Amino acid sequence: MYKIFLILGVSMTLMAKTQTIVFAAGCFWGVEKYFDNLEGVIKATSGYAGGDYDNPTYDKVLAHRENSANIINHTEAVEVVYDDNKISTLELIKSFWQLHDPTQGNRQGNDRGNNYRSALYYTNQEQKEVAFATKKVYQKLLNDAGYSSITTEIKPLDKFYVAEEYHQNYLQKNPHGYCPNHSTGVKFSDENISLDSGKYIEPLGGKEIVVIDADGCSFCERFKQNVTSHYKGSIPLRTAHQERLKDFEDIGKIEGTPTILFIEDGKKMESFTGYMDEKSFYKALGAFKLGRDSEGYDVAFKQKTDGRFCKQYEEFKHTEDGVFVDKVSGDILFDTRDRFNSGSGWLSFFKAVDGATVEKEDDSFGMRRVEVISKKSGAHLGHVFDDAPGGRRRFCINATVLEFVPRDKLRRPIKP
Repeated sequence: MYKIFLILGVSMTLMAKTQTIVFAAGCFWGVEKYFDNLEGVIKATSGYAGGDYDNPTYDKVLAHRENSANIINHTEAVEVVYDDNKISTLELIKSFWQLHDPTQGNRQGNDRGNNYRSALYYTNQEQKEVAFATKKVYQKLLNDAGYSSITTEIKPLDKFYVAEEYHQNYLQKNPHGYCPNHSTGVKFSDENISLDSGKYIEPLGGKEIVVIDADGCSFCERFKQNVTSHYKGSIPLRTAHQERLKDFEDIGKIEGTPTILFIEDGKKMESFTGYMDEKSFYKALGAFKLGRDSEGYDVAFKQKTDGRFCKQYEEFKHTEDGVFVDKVSGDILFDTRDRFNSGSGWLSFFKAVDGATVEKEDDSFGMRRVEVISKKSGAHLGHVFDDAPGGRRRFCINATVLEFVPRDKLRRPIKP
């Protein structure tokens, strides 16, 4: 499964294919620098992952490094965003094994503590398969070189917490520091690494979308071109032949392809057989993600309106620098740089991101207004009026159909 993001510039036409994975291989300063220098890596960010408590800080992680009772500590980890057209998942994970000594348990060199343990946190099935397949091969290489068993923790990523700013690019900010070398010197060569990607895909846990396709299915190819190749939503989406599905519940007989399955915790919740256009797909996805009886679904697909000063509005009005995305499609719709406080009780913007929305006349309820609609998902967002300060336009937008993303979490910045 590939995460596909639209990289937004002024024209919103540039696309890039990226994946995200998180590695822990000792102190995150050197690990971040290592991955940041690899061709194909878009961004490496120091942070914390793998623990069972929220909002870790450097001080908290250090305080729990001696196996504190009843607490699973976070690792010092690095989130790696990479362009898999330039560096493959296989190549990236092989470099992780070769970067450090994965046999040392709760330490790496002279750095001792459970926060320094080796770990790999995957975000999709392909990464999981590559991680375990390469581990098997690398274990034999290590044994042949006299090393013991690999202790690396391999788990799905729960949440990645960005570390304090002074940890980011630490070795660039401190040129008199050093990069510790914890590698074993054992390297992959031409070993045959057998992946399970041609066999089965298993449930990821939580909500996911599985598209069943077939060889030679023209409607499957059309659905891919028109819908899934542009998908940027937060719910994972994978495509596979039916025979590759393993341990999914209540799938039943597939009557044709494409069949779009909405899955939760491995169980089919709903399915649609046959080609779906983009608007139909996102309406169905909206019901799956938001719930058919939710306020967000009523606003997005029944043209309802949030209550003034609703709970979501109150949460969003305190956000700082970032963007608001379509809760269903993941498309970036509005930028905080264009936000202002109208006092109306709804989010207000001077404009939408170029090309992200469409407008149409709305004569409902005996009023003449201009409706604002998400271009991709077709979700109703609100209305636009000509009463903003300075004679500008006011985009009056419902908060329940949006999600907020801090600017430093964007794959690439939006040009002003």
